[in-house]
Amino acid sequence: MSHDAEEEETPPATPTTTAGKDQEEETWNLQKQALIRELSQKLINGDLQAKIEAARDIRKLVRKSSVKTRSKFGAAGVIQPLVSMLSSPNLDAREASLLALLNLAVRNERNKVNTVTAGAVPPLVELLKLQNSGLRELATAAILTLSAAAPNKPTIVASGATPLLVQILGSGSVQGKVDAVTALHNLSTCKQNSIPILDAKAVSPLINLLKECKKYSKFAEKTTALLEILSKSEEGRVAMTDSDGGILTLVETVEDGSHVSTQHAVGVLLSLCQSCREKYRELILNEGAIPGLLRLTVEGTSIAQERARTLLDLLRDTPKEKKLASSVLEKIVYDIAARVDGADKAAETAKRLLEDMVQRSMELSMNRIQHRAASCTPANIPSA
Repeated sequence: MSHDAEEEETPPATPTTTAGKDQEEETWNLQKQALIRELSQKLINGDLQAKIEAARDIRKLVRKSSVKTRSKFGAAGVIQPLVSMLSSPNLDAREASLLALLNLAVRNERNKVNTVTAGAVPPLVELLKLQNSGLRELATAAILTLSAAAPNKPTIVASGATPLLVQILGSGSVQGKVDAVTALHNLSTCKQNSIPILDAKAVSPLINLLKECKKYSKFAEKTTALLEILSKSEEGRVAMTDSDGGILTLVETVEDGSHVSTQHAVGVLLSLCQSCREKYRELILNEGAIPGLLRLTVEGTSIAQERARTLLDLLRDTPKEKKLASSVLEKIVYDIAARVDGADKAAETAKRLLEDMVQRSMELSMNRIQHRAASCTPANIPSA
């Protein structure tokens, strides 16, 4: 996005000799320092139009500047007047200050913290409520940037921003949805937070986003992490089963995701099954989860492997009065093999049949995914 440009600054490109390079850079730095002072004074002491122009000029200069330049602007006192402009009734002033603050905060931890300390979060929350989609999504990008700094997270969580970010998951542009997911993921790691940042309303849009993105992408990792948090509540679990294709999407992520997203996805399925085995066992089995879980017991992270083994045990047909060593599928296959080839060869025949069934299940799963891919319009969710 244009507001996140992070190119390193360079002096104006003009023909020069090696001997004159140092002098040119020194001249450029002096000019830049004078410009910083000039813009800071316009922003602090000018009328509204002068403030708007100064904010726009700061944004232009900072977009292609280094962290050092961002720090110099912060030290020059521009953050407080820019934050004050966020509450202006003039929409141009809001947009100009928002873009300037956003670019000042990129890759600069001190500016991020100082922006929140200066009181930016309440007016940003108000911008999230606007019908103006452009300002709303710029505010989402700003909250994403500010939420990357750990000291800011409690303030943002306490502000009431998270329900508004959840709304953007379902109604924003593609970039707005991506920014909202990333901001919510940042906030979900807030250790000081004692209340859930998400409610069950987030489940359906998160499931839809997971359907559309590549399951091995960084975006899928953040989405599944949020879904795992939501799977800890009964309302979240019910919403997952009520979402069209919710469990199937999680099973597909177990099959095709990265190490991180598969770990979260199997964590969600395990939470479902542990909460009420009778309710969720058949739902998970019916979506063909066994092949992906079997592979995960070998190929996943250590946490994913343990979760997959635990879930496979829960998916077994084990009467309460006697825990059987084999799953219901294994028992059925063994009984069939015994009737066909006799008890002596039943174990060998059953093993072969089970291997064929797993292979066939994986082929069907792949055909299902290919069919869905062919019937859906190309998604715009980034793969990174």
